[in-house]
Amino acid sequence: MASENQASTGGIRSNPWVQLIAGIVCMAMVANLQYGWTVFVDPINAKYHWSKVAIQYTFTLFVLLETWLVPIEAFLADKYGPRILVASGALLIALSWVAMSRADTLTWLYTAGAIGGIGTGLVYGTCVGNAVKWFRNNRGLAAGLTAAGFGAGAAITVLPLTRSLAEHGYQQTLFNFALFQGGVVLVASLFLAKPAGGAAARRSNQPAAEDAPPLKMLSRPIFWLMYVAFTLAGSSGLMATAQLAPIANSFGIAKQSVSLLGFTGPALVFALSLNNLMNGLGRPLFGYISDWLGREVTLCATFLAGGVSMLALSRYGRDPVLFVICAAAIYVFWGDIYSIFPALTSDEFGTKYATTNYGILYTGKGWAAFFAPIAGVIAARSGSWSLVLEIAAAANVVAALLMVFGVRALRRQVSGANLNVPAAASATFE
Repeated sequence: MASENQASTGGIRSNPWVQLIAGIVCMAMVANLQYGWTVFVDPINAKYHWSKVAIQYTFTLFVLLETWLVPIEAFLADKYGPRILVASGALLIALSWVAMSRADTLTWLYTAGAIGGIGTGLVYGTCVGNAVKWFRNNRGLAAGLTAAGFGAGAAITVLPLTRSLAEHGYQQTLFNFALFQGGVVLVASLFLAKPAGGAAARRSNQPAAEDAPPLKMLSRPIFWLMYVAFTLAGSSGLMATAQLAPIANSFGIAKQSVSLLGFTGPALVFALSLNNLMNGLGRPLFGYISDWLGREVTLCATFLAGGVSMLALSRYGRDPVLFVICAAAIYVFWGDIYSIFPALTSDEFGTKYATTNYGILYTGKGWAAFFAPIAGVIAARSGSWSLVLEIAAAANVVAALLMVFGVRALRRQVSGANLNVPAAASATFE
């Protein structure tokens, strides 16, 4: 008999598309805990007059616990199924923003951020791991669509979020969105289940990789090359996520009107909405491209493009229209690490421990989070954000070189396989 978290041979939970949609909904509802954070920094600073660097440590703590606990959470998801893990995450993300709305000390604010990090990690790691198990023929696209919920989810809520912020203040906004986002995730979690009896494997046309347990994966040099590249690319993207509002304010264009693509609005609000949309678009797009072009080649190209976008923002970002365009370019290129790396992890280390193995790789995001407050310190000492953006661009270039001359070269050496087109490329999307 299938467990309550395992799909039986019939019923709505045995449909891969139900699993995919439920995962996307969950991801969309936790997106604002990360991508909406930047709009709360200045209001919190205005109310309590804590330094912005001190406030940004909340974001760092959030990301650390979101990522560094994922291997444990993923192990539980591999063993017990996704439903109970995601439901628990729903309660924690709601509690986080409720607590944050009442926080009147930095300690209380940090505690609320930590709770949100744990809850978001439960949702994120579980949903992405579940997607690659149900869609083995097109792992890049499936992981990309799921991760797109996290990237684009904030896009549909950033306007009501900022409106609520202006009309009701940040405390009431946090409270209202806590109940809404947590409630939706709780309902969506009821539809989640892991595949029963290898059903997804029987539908797959892709030759199965050896299932490497976490300890065996950690003993392979290729994992550590992937880990470093993931962390470097993640550092620049997280910096842009956390510091976009301060960057816009320092450029003096945050409230300047921008007309683009038939829409008009303040540069910062326009950028936040477009950025999250582009981030969500890039994840499935580049995930799909990696299914037929190759994981390492796709990552190398997007890392280099992201680096160029960082330099362009540094040079041209003081023009409000170019600020919006350059920021959107950064977002469209950096988010694919969250769709391609889960697929690459499953390609290389198998699917049996896919959630746990990717959870370990995902902890690199925790190290990357340290760059957000450090970036603020560098900007304060140098008097501008140019040096920060140049460092972020250099990190992208190093990550690109690691993917081609490190990961790709090592995979060729070990397997002797043609890595230009993954085995899944010729399969139809199930």
